Amino acid sequence: MTSPTHTSNNDTLFARAQLTTPGGVNSPVRAFRSVGGTPRFVSRAEGPYFWDADERRYIDYIGSWGPAIVGHAHPEVVAAVQEAAARGLSFGAPTEGEVLMAEEICKLVPSIEQVRLVSSGTEAAMSTIRLARGATGRDAIIKFEGCYHGHADSLLVKAGSGLLTFGNPTSAGVPEDFAKHTLVLDYNDAQQLEDVFARIGDQISCVMVEPIAGNMNLMRATPEFLQTMRRVCTQYGAVMVFDEVMSGFRVALGGAQALYGIAPDMTVLGKVIGGGLPVAAFGGPAALMRHLAPLGGVYQAGTLSGNPVAVAAGMTTLKLIQQPGFYEHLGAQTLKLTQGLSTVAREAGVTFCADAVGGMFGMYFAPEVPVTYATMMACDKTRFNRFFHAMLDAGVYLAPSAFEAGFVSAKHDDAVIEATLAAARIAFAA
Repeated sequence: MTSPTHTSNNDTLFARAQLTTPGGVNSPVRAFRSVGGTPRFVSRAEGPYFWDADERRYIDYIGSWGPAIVGHAHPEVVAAVQEAAARGLSFGAPTEGEVLMAEEICKLVPSIEQVRLVSSGTEAAMSTIRLARGATGRDAIIKFEGCYHGHADSLLVKAGSGLLTFGNPTSAGVPEDFAKHTLVLDYNDAQQLEDVFARIGDQISCVMVEPIAGNMNLMRATPEFLQTMRRVCTQYGAVMVFDEVMSGFRVALGGAQALYGIAPDMTVLGKVIGGGLPVAAFGGPAALMRHLAPLGGVYQAGTLSGNPVAVAAGMTTLKLIQQPGFYEHLGAQTLKLTQGLSTVAREAGVTFCADAVGGMFGMYFAPEVPVTYATMMACDKTRFNRFFHAMLDAGVYLAPSAFEAGFVSAKHDDAVIEATLAAARIAFAA
């Protein structure tokens, strides 16, 4: 903790940043607007920790929002990046590394026969929708309230006022004409999905869903919901898209689709496959992927797609997570955290629950784990904000929002978990 008379370097940097960057940050959630206070400016990170601009250490439970699954600055990942960088930073031409990564993804995710590498989850989701529209010749898409698929115009949409009312923009700068092709339904409502397809199924190009959502806190899709989705998409010829930017290689080696035993038509990947550098991907059957340029009429391109340095980080990470026992250990540590937090909260008399899947977890100031967007929004946000700042003061960095999932890395050992629970005993009393 800095003394009351000392100006924190975080405060100084944030004040400077706001002069040259909108809101002082390059991605909105970093600004702490939801929880209040000053963002922590990270100076370095290692394993399960990062250090801020005041050189104060924190246990990190966002891990760059998921990519740091093997821990920050893993020696093998750093070495791979250094070796790749020494050979050149970018070529704008094919490399063997891109081939190796595509082969690895296709091996690990059986529903993917071919894959296109890009630089961000937003780019991958946007390109998948364009591909689905091009392949089907239809304009309408379905997404679900609370699922986030990046900031492409067609996806920054909230629910309309009725079951068959198309969406409304949630961001300034998104024309109504974009939003009118996006229908927003309720997550985990299988009957609503079936009813919509029964009425306008021949107009729908694709359904995009996070099978395990991470942007309305952690929320699992029910098996019935996903099974219904698979059935109606097949029946009406719509493309079923799993957005596994967060859950891909986070909840299991084959992603959420491996846990549910359901094969989507297209999969969107990101985060872990870059190992901390900007790599994302979208892929599916060769019959769909052949619609992409240069083979087909759906255009997609990117100067830095398949960047050799980023691919080196991602490939090394993908190799590390395939080590024997990796996911068993990761899942066990995440459960220790969530079960421990639930126990500590119960002892403190605080209404609280938690959930975990693989290396993702959710915390809810609610009596039960939410399964709908509405129940998630009913969680006690004020109580979370108080808990967040108490944990931050104790050296534990959680997502600065009541509606974001958390992430555990392979480096969060028992000592780190115990230190977190010790901080929580104080924070739940705050």
